[in-house]
Amino acid sequence: MRLFRRGSGASTLDLLVAGLGNPGPEHAADRHNAGWMVVEELARRHDGSFRGKFSGRLAETRIGDAKVALLKPETYMNESGRSISAAARFFKLPPEQVLVVHDDVDLPVGRLQARLGGGLAGHNGLRSIAQALGTPEFLRVRIGVGRPERGDRRPVADYVLSPFAPEDDAEALVLRAADAVEKLVADGLVETQQQFN
Repeated sequence: MRLFRRGSGASTLDLLVAGLGNPGPEHAADRHNAGWMVVEELARRHDGSFRGKFSGRLAETRIGDAKVALLKPETYMNESGRSISAAARFFKLPPEQVLVVHDDVDLPVGRLQARLGGGLAGHNGLRSIAQALGTPEFLRVRIGVGRPERGDRRPVADYVLSPFAPEDDAEALVLRAADAVEKLVADGLVETQQQFN
């Protein structure tokens, strides 16, 4: 079953997959960079090589039969929409063919959720994207990073800007989230939700 349709004058691309994060080596292992980690894993699996474009790093590749662009905005989280909307315009993609992979403090560590649209949950990256695209109706893979545990007095903002704890098994979480993106590309949203949500 083809998930995406290409009409006349439409995009040559099936899906833009944008992983949210912050640039700089000091942020590489942060919970807030889970989206970047997933996009890097997808590039590794599908021989994508990144180059500078759209105020970020872009890799064009194939996942199965689908032509996909992988994007790591380098605008910092709060300006992610600037990079993603520029790429979506360039590839002539409607918002429902933009997939944003991001950390989510409202899901327990290790939980994944695929969805189309939804609230912004105080996530500045999502707010920036919704404003830039003119709608919150874009695809998402939410990666649960949890919240500070009782006795941890850090504000949530500091918590997400700190590395995953060893017991979080960030590597396994990133691999599963990359699997979810591949499933979404191959089989669509409903089947992905049934398997991963």
